[in-house]
This record gives sequence, structure tokens and C-alpha cells, in this order.
Amino acid sequence: MPTLRPADFCRQLLAALDASEGRRKRRKRDTTPDAIGMAIKRGLLERTMQEDPEPQGFEQWLLKHCLAAGAGSGPVRAMAQDVLAEWRLAEASLAFR
Repeated sequence: MPTLRPADFCRQLLAALDASEGRRKRRKRDTTPDAIGMAIKRGLLERTMQEDPEPQGFEQWLLKHCLAAGAGSGPVRAMAQDVLAEWRLAEASLAFR
């Protein structure tokens, strides 16, 4: 079975994120925090698609981007952990591939 590449996975995840954006805008509550988090996640996904890290080095690649964010890396780290968890689930899922 071919190995899932992080860039391909992130392309699919970005498409799902785009599809959910309309629902977020229709909510009655203030969704500004959601938008900030999704913008950070979108940035990670887009960089993954551009740089196309190796599957076995994806976690380290995410860590590098968290460390590059410096002292304010909490939100970046949270979104990177989210992407990593989804990546691990996709890797383990035959149905996803």
C-alpha cells in the first residue's frame, strides 16, 4: 500500500476546512477565536503542501514550525498537535487512504 504523504493529507484537510468555513460564519456567537485558530491551522497546512515533508519526519517538521514561532508558540503548538492527531488517524485508517 502506498504511503500517505503529508502534503496530500493536508490538501484534503484544507478542502474540509474550506467546506466548514461557511458553517462557522453562520453561527450566532462570536467566532473570532475560531477564525484565529483556523488561520493558524490553514497556514500549517499550506506550508506542508508547499514543503512536502517526508511522512516519517512530519512530526519533527511540525515541531520545527512550533519552535520557529518563538515565545508565542502556544496557539501554533495547539494547531500542530491537532494536525498531528488527524495525520496519525489518517495513517492508521485504511478507509482514508
